[in-house]
Amino acid sequence: MIEAKNYYRWILTCFAPYLGKRVIEVGAGLGTFSELLLNDTDVAELILVEPADNLFPFLQERFSRNTRVKLVHGYCLENLGTSLSADSVVLVNTIEHVPNDEGLLQTVHQILVPRGTVLLLAPALPSLYGTLDEAFGHVRRYTKPMLAYKLEQAGFHLERLHYINFPGVISWFLAGKMLRWRTLQPKSVRVYDRWFVPWISKLERYWKPIIGQSLIAVARK
Repeated sequence: MIEAKNYYRWILTCFAPYLGKRVIEVGAGLGTFSELLLNDTDVAELILVEPADNLFPFLQERFSRNTRVKLVHGYCLENLGTSLSADSVVLVNTIEHVPNDEGLLQTVHQILVPRGTVLLLAPALPSLYGTLDEAFGHVRRYTKPMLAYKLEQAGFHLERLHYINFPGVISWFLAGKMLRWRTLQPKSVRVYDRWFVPWISKLERYWKPIIGQSLIAVARK
């Protein structure tokens, strides 16, 4: 997904109005979305949390000299200490990897300052779960009621929750259920990102689809 630059910009436009100055990104991966947060918003401090041993060195190489960035190699937010606080916590394709997602959301709630925001992108529709999800380590996919319930149980008040990327339902079904792929080819990602995402994002700015490949959620403490 490092090739999906238009896609990540689309997600950022959904999140930008709700971002605070001090932000934690959990599951930063290779730092593709992190780079956008630093370059395209006025975030003053960005804490990047990444548990994977094979990915964290890439974050170090990319951001270790950036004074606005703090890097944390760890599995859970509890490792960062009880004194940690943030205006916003960002989870882009992260929560679906966590077995205890309710516990993660409760920890995020504790870390956020009053009126702080959690900004989520998560895979949608359990019926789409297939070989790609298995290969990517997804524990689950979400419905809108499921994600709303988990956020509200953790103490959050929903501000935004909707499906995005309606055509992606078809492509994910074909790749993960019919063709049983276990990876996404960079060329396929580039083609979809370049030729489809720009017009999909413009369309869905005015029309929220009844289903989509992913869910966008913004909730406030």
